[in-house]
Amino acid sequence: MASYLWRKYADYVYNKWERTFLWDMLEPYRRPKSFTPLVTIYVAAFYIGVIGAAITEQLYKEKYWEDHPGEAVPLMKPKFYGGPWKVLKGDVLPPNE
Repeated sequence: MASYLWRKYADYVYNKWERTFLWDMLEPYRRPKSFTPLVTIYVAAFYIGVIGAAITEQLYKEKYWEDHPGEAVPLMKPKFYGGPWKVLKGDVLPPNE
């Protein structure tokens, strides 16, 4: 029984090496992997970010209008950027507190 198991194990190891050798020879001729899933994930993440920013800004405007009815809403401060930034049209925001 032991010699049978050793023979089966030897066949397995040899065939495993043979398969690896065969696939290594064929590897240069395979089709390249597709970038479609990666591009899809990046596009989806971009649009999720755009939608999230629009929802955040709308909630900011609604909250401002509740506190100051009838007034123009000032620009919203950037959430993830603390450095200097230029406002092209509109009032400059007060400094971050």
